[in-house]
Amino acid sequence: MNEAVSVEQISAELIALLGSDQQVEPFSRRGVPFDLATAYQIVSRVGELRRTLGQKPVGRKIGFTNRSIWGPHGISAPIWNYVFDTTVSNAVAGQSRIRLIGMPEPRIEPELVLHLAQAPEAGMTAHDLIECIDWVAPGFEVVCPIFPNWDFSAADAAAAFGVHSALVVGGRLDISSARADHAAAMSMFSVELRNNAGICRRGQARDVLGGPVEALKFLVEELARYPVCDPLRAGELVTTGTLTEAMPVRAGEAWAAHFDGIGLGPLHLAFD
Repeated sequence: MNEAVSVEQISAELIALLGSDQQVEPFSRRGVPFDLATAYQIVSRVGELRRTLGQKPVGRKIGFTNRSIWGPHGISAPIWNYVFDTTVSNAVAGQSRIRLIGMPEPRIEPELVLHLAQAPEAGMTAHDLIECIDWVAPGFEVVCPIFPNWDFSAADAAAAFGVHSALVVGGRLDISSARADHAAAMSMFSVELRNNAGICRRGQARDVLGGPVEALKFLVEELARYPVCDPLRAGELVTTGTLTEAMPVRAGEAWAAHFDGIGLGPLHLAFD
């Protein structure tokens, strides 16, 4: 099977799996070469196909920015994929609900969501990148693998929607003034994730590649490495990766994330 055929076939396979709870064998174990370069060709093609279905990309998700979760998955670097208007929703007064139908092996991730007022460029410093952001918000990403038992390579994860199923965005914090203060807070805040059964996990901003702005810098540079990848544009959301261990969820549970040291309100998410 040549690369062009595999990209088209796998892209069609992914579109057929979209929104279902079906799982398949990882692409990297099918006897043909499968690396990140191929994965990002698939990301581009699947993006085109989703647009034909009326789904509009509204930003990017970065996955595996938290180094503490690399080992169990054999991951050695982050990955990215698009988020769409059909997968992103806004919490109301810090509250939201999601149905888990069509989401195999779901997990919840508390994240920081960035909104780009202007397009960042490769080579920008952290100071330059902060100038591109006009607001930040707490977020919950629900991630689900199309591969059984969360067993896959980084290239598999990148191609397969970035394991992204849903993103809930909480209340916005305008950072367009006092940027130096906000920049410091974005590298130092902490988060507590807790559910209604008392399960608790804690994390720090620095756990995501040293901080969310560093995660954004990774994404900008990574997009520039692959010609098939579209650069970031003004108006896009970027969710910068889980701040704690990604926790399994099921219907009937309610989870809350409390952010300390950054001026964000709590975010609550219930599952049906």
